[in-house]
Parts: sequence; structure tokens; C-alpha cells
Amino acid sequence: MLWPMLFVTLAFCGIAVLGVLAVRVGLEVRRFSRAVADSSERITRAAEDLERAAGPLAAGADAVRRH
Repeated sequence: MLWPMLFVTLAFCGIAVLGVLAVRVGLEVRRFSRAVADSSERITRAAEDLERAAGPLAAGADAVRRH
């Protein structure tokens, strides 16, 4: 009777460890997805700023090319 109880205890401990690791992975995935979303938003803002800054430069280059 000792061995079956030992195996059940070890199986329970193994499942508990896997559960704790699954929760940790879930939390890290959530944190990583927030970081990716923030980075994507910053990249979008930077692209918009670059587009706005390039507008007058492109207009000036077009004027120079016409002369």
C-alpha cells in the first residue's frame, strides 16, 4: 500500500508543478503581448511623424525638380 500512495503523491506533485508553470507562462505571455502592443503603437506613431515630416521635403524636392 505504500508504493501506490507514493505514486499518487508524486503524480499530484507533478501536476501541481505543471499547473504553477502554466500560470507563470500565461502571465509572461500576457506581459509580452502588452509589450508588443505598446511597441506597435509607438512604431505607428513614429511612422505617422515621419510621413508628416517628409511631406514638406517631398514638396520642396518636387519644386526643385520643376525648375
